[in-house]
Amino acid sequence: MEHTQHTDRERLLQRRLASRFAAFDQDGDGTISREDFSTAAKRLLTEFGVTFRSDRGQALCDGAEAFWQGMAGIADVDGDQKVSHEEFLGGAVKRLHDHPERFAEIARPFLHAALAIAATPAEVERALLALGVSPVAAALSARTLPTADSGAVDEEAAVGAFARYFMTEDRDA
Repeated sequence: MEHTQHTDRERLLQRRLASRFAAFDQDGDGTISREDFSTAAKRLLTEFGVTFRSDRGQALCDGAEAFWQGMAGIADVDGDQKVSHEEFLGGAVKRLHDHPERFAEIARPFLHAALAIAATPAEVERALLALGVSPVAAALSARTLPTADSGAVDEEAAVGAFARYFMTEDRDA
């Protein structure tokens, strides 16, 4: 019985990690690359009608590039400018699981810029949907984010939630 539970947990964990990898792999080519981060930024700009050349558009694209550089720095072991599923599991997940603050640090510029475009929980839900997150997960994620008095999502809470989602091995996360 215990072996079966361990095997079930391991399978669930592997599915969760595969879905986290897929969330980064925006073009579905089986790797995470700079283009995936650019694609994510373009999808958000399009969804919210923000132009690339605007301050918010530039901040989002710069944040996406910084996020890619951080991800590549920890996970692109072979230096091919792509993060394979194996590199993601062996590099990003292992290293960042031990130091989730590092993940928050590399994600922060992108998330800061994204929250300047999608500030409210309803807008965050739209953003998540634009990035390919399932409707149920997008709604639940957006609904659980704390907001400031203005109704805007609290950035620190969003960064922490993002890091926990992508780097946790908790089967219930």
